[in-house]
Amino acid sequence: MASDIEIARTVKLKDIGEIAARLGINEDQLERYGRYKAKLPLHLINREKAAQNKLILVSAISPTPAGEGKTTVSIGLAQGLNTIGKQTTVVLREPSLGPVFGIKGGATGGGYSQVLPMEDINLHFTGDFAAIEKAHNLLSAIIDNNLQNKKNTLGIDPRTVAWKRVMDMNDRSLRKIVIGLGGITGGVPRETGFDITAASEIMAILCLSDDLSDLKRRFGNIFVGFTYDKRPVFARDLKAAGAMAALMKDAIKPNLVQTIEGYPAIIHGGPFANIAQGTNSIIATRMGLSFSDYVVTEAGFGFDLGAEKFLDIKCRTAGLSPNAIVLVATIRALKYHGGAGLKNLTDPNPEAVERGLPNLEKHLENARLFNVPCVVAINKFTTDSDEEIRVVQARCEALGIPVNVADVWGKGGPGTTDLATTVAGLADGNTTPFTPLYDWNWSVEDKIKTIATKYYGADGVDFQAKAKTDLKRITTLGLDKLPICMAKTQKSLSDNPDLIGRPTGFTLTVREIEVAAGAGFLVPITGEMMRMPGLPETPAAEAIDIDDDGQISGLF
Repeated sequence: MASDIEIARTVKLKDIGEIAARLGINEDQLERYGRYKAKLPLHLINREKAAQNKLILVSAISPTPAGEGKTTVSIGLAQGLNTIGKQTTVVLREPSLGPVFGIKGGATGGGYSQVLPMEDINLHFTGDFAAIEKAHNLLSAIIDNNLQNKKNTLGIDPRTVAWKRVMDMNDRSLRKIVIGLGGITGGVPRETGFDITAASEIMAILCLSDDLSDLKRRFGNIFVGFTYDKRPVFARDLKAAGAMAALMKDAIKPNLVQTIEGYPAIIHGGPFANIAQGTNSIIATRMGLSFSDYVVTEAGFGFDLGAEKFLDIKCRTAGLSPNAIVLVATIRALKYHGGAGLKNLTDPNPEAVERGLPNLEKHLENARLFNVPCVVAINKFTTDSDEEIRVVQARCEALGIPVNVADVWGKGGPGTTDLATTVAGLADGNTTPFTPLYDWNWSVEDKIKTIATKYYGADGVDFQAKAKTDLKRITTLGLDKLPICMAKTQKSLSDNPDLIGRPTGFTLTVREIEVAAGAGFLVPITGEMMRMPGLPETPAAEAIDIDDDGQISGLF
């Protein structure tokens, strides 16, 4: 069986001008990055037209460590919609190098449902992540310079500075560090650390901004810490926002590439869904809706994480509303939630599939809370048996939920025409805005409790001592009306990764609550969540190589 990168190399890529022409975009409106990539200027967005077109959200059940193929299904579905005559663009996030070199080995879809050029997209792309790193770390440098400078100091208490540094790599050794060593000229010694770039508030701001002006305003609103006399300090007080925004002048523009079948794909931003909002930028989504009758987009990890944040944060911020939801399920994930071991997920086991169905059912119940029509897409793997697939189909039919098998890896667009027909019908028939899970004006505690009990299935919430202190600080800052962006494991509906299936009888533990005032949300840190991942025992990087002719191998 050919690998993803081998399949990608069999395709003769179309010039990006030809892809743009499919959208009605002229060559002179493109900002080219070679022959196969281009930036799209923001003035191309037509909000009035975008509001008239259909938005389709792809999410999934709780995943196995390898993921359940939401990106692959999103790409395949967009190709399938185009195959049945529906003008469609897929709009996705950019891969982070952390997972690419860690466990995933690539994040551009797979098989005959990929976005291309896959090597470029997986490795640096157009430099958006680098710009985000630089803008974030510029603020870090300005903060420490202010602590060092006795003439122009704001009187910041170093012990209260919450702003860390970032890098786009999994490096657990940098989670907690001490800086400022080396004497008087080395800076003020203090504890800090690194987060991964995908978890940076700069990334979140990029994905929630309307335009460059809004981006700069949000940069200014970043909360830095307190002065010794307890006054809050924001990035605007350090006069940092302008220079930070200047570094983002190109990164704010979405990227145009193509699917393996030559259809348009827009890729922009890359926040993780377990520690950030997990969806591509508002700008990219609006760009896609400005030029296509249908836009397919994904939300990271399970419906409990990326989809909830997509709806309650991104859509409410932007005034968007999805017309249909596609919930991706895989036989292997259902077997995993039914108690099968990771090493046995390819073995036929209809009984384990049956036992794993409560996880799917809970996600479907959550989708109903938003009042958006939903279809289950069974992402087909070659190891899936017909009997196992029938178990899922029978349960969906009993619940009154449409279900389609999607052979996106093996067949691309032609493997998703049934799913595409179902999705188009649901989207065309839905003109009702979605129902939010909570009111932003509720107290912070009530918003967190609603997500935990109504959505995750917890019995209650344990706010630990640090979280209680944070709640008081948030109210003092006047930021208690912001939405909630939960930081929670993707492996379980609970905050305990070992509780698979549909856990009940658990209490959600909130350790602390971070303020992301620039992005415009609050981040409760639950369980053992960390914002800097580590590499696995055998990282994907060990299999990635390049030969003397510049041909990359090992990406998948």
